[in-house]
Amino acid sequence: MTQVNMLEAKSHLSKLVRDLEQHEEDTVYIARDGKPVVMMIRIPQKEASERFGIAEGVFTVPDNFDSWDEEIADMFEGSI
Repeated sequence: MTQVNMLEAKSHLSKLVRDLEQHEEDTVYIARDGKPVVMMIRIPQKEASERFGIAEGVFTVPDNFDSWDEEIADMFEGSI
């Protein structure tokens, strides 16, 4: 936890944000007249891998899915 006054927060905002991003700080309090008025924290980021399987059970691939390839190739006159 770090507490900074308004002027210091304005002057060092990039450093404060970087410290939060790099987990060097978990919370930064911005104070006015020595009293904290704002709490700044890092927003948790979701891992991209959490999206895999999101449609599981909602969508199934038809058995004849690959058989459409020739039909589509004919539509493009073999240019694909």
